[in-house]
Amino acid sequence: MAKLQSSYFVCFAFSIVVNLLLVLKLYVGGEWELSWSRGAAEEAEHVAAVSCSGHGRAYLDGLILDGKEPLCECNSCYGAPDCSQFLTACAANADSGDPLFLEPFWMQHAAKSAVVVAGWHRMSYTFADQSRISAELERHIRKLHAIVGNAVTQGRYIVFGAGSTQLLNAALHALSSNNLSSSSPASVVVSVPYYRLYQEQAEFVRSVDYKFEGDAAVLQNISDANTNVIEFVTSPNNPDGKLKKAIFQGSNAKAIYDRVYYWPHFTAIPAPADDDIMIFSISKLTGHAGSRFGWAVVKDESVYKRMSESIQISSLGVSRDAQLRALKLLNVVLETGGKEIFEFGYNKVKSRWEKLSNTLALSNRFSLQKIAPQYCTYFKKTRKPSPGYVWLKCEREEDKDCYAVLQNEANIYGRRGSLFGAEDRHVRLTLLRSQDDFDILLHRLNQLVLKENEPQKLFVNEI
Repeated sequence: MAKLQSSYFVCFAFSIVVNLLLVLKLYVGGEWELSWSRGAAEEAEHVAAVSCSGHGRAYLDGLILDGKEPLCECNSCYGAPDCSQFLTACAANADSGDPLFLEPFWMQHAAKSAVVVAGWHRMSYTFADQSRISAELERHIRKLHAIVGNAVTQGRYIVFGAGSTQLLNAALHALSSNNLSSSSPASVVVSVPYYRLYQEQAEFVRSVDYKFEGDAAVLQNISDANTNVIEFVTSPNNPDGKLKKAIFQGSNAKAIYDRVYYWPHFTAIPAPADDDIMIFSISKLTGHAGSRFGWAVVKDESVYKRMSESIQISSLGVSRDAQLRALKLLNVVLETGGKEIFEFGYNKVKSRWEKLSNTLALSNRFSLQKIAPQYCTYFKKTRKPSPGYVWLKCEREEDKDCYAVLQNEANIYGRRGSLFGAEDRHVRLTLLRSQDDFDILLHRLNQLVLKENEPQKLFVNEI
């Protein structure tokens, strides 16, 4: 027994010595010396250093030229290997809501937001506590909502999903499967103009538990007290930026609040939201739409369990890599209580809104939505509008297809009004894309308005 104890002591001492030597090897001259992560860090910095003339980016997962140099991926209307060539004939892209306006912020915070992941990082299906949700990330999310004051999370449950898209579907499943006692499917409704994905998801799944019925105002006039209703409420709304509330009330009405834009860079925060189901996404909070991470804040435990079950069955939870990146990004956001990113984002979008508003103010042919300044509890002041989108309207009687007007006369393409359940006199134009995209959009709109205001030329027949 004594020999066994002696052997154990020798092994233990040897282990300590080896670890001390390793630490001494890595920690040289008062600075930590990289080992296995050095190559990954050098590769990442090498790719990030490719300038692409300031009109594009190179990426670690992008194409490689001759097996050595990463190729540039150019912004809209730019070409050539280094993105230095402006393509004058290309269309201004004002369609998608890619939140690239926040890219300069993260370039300013490159060191703090970078993530180096070991090859053996989180290889298991679950965390050590058998959960599929990072407890530390959940803690950060609750802390952020408390600081911003945009949502009540105390006593609420948190569900993670692959962006808001998966969570919206999980919430719809959870609320409709709670209605199994009814012989008819629940009616899914939304106020016009509305985000198209709600309709597309409902019609794609073709569930027997619910059916998309369209405009909430129309159904409200024809439904009876026994109709079970699930209402999607986007607040701030996509496309017009308005803060909205559910139309349907009562025991047979349930609401899913899409709050992805309820952050200080897009809207005033008048009070913490306290809805039964609230869905958020890192896409619009930090701009990392490609990471596909979102969360839902849920009041009812049974709804929370059904949503969690839906996420687990469809994808076995959210990627551990996505959760790690979200945690790293929220660390940066929380470092200043959100002040840096929200002020940066607010000033950027507000400036774009003001420039475009000033241009369209000179036009009798086009108009845009009205958004009044409002007091924001986060900024502690009355703030000017900074919506993510312009909800443009063609005012002339003959301009029934506003999308075609912009495309044919100004080489601008946005998103048709009919895709939001509205008339095609409307077009949604995004303010969220890169600076290049916005500059081209503003230039094309300026030209269109100037053309409208040019004095009419009189042509006299020659004798």
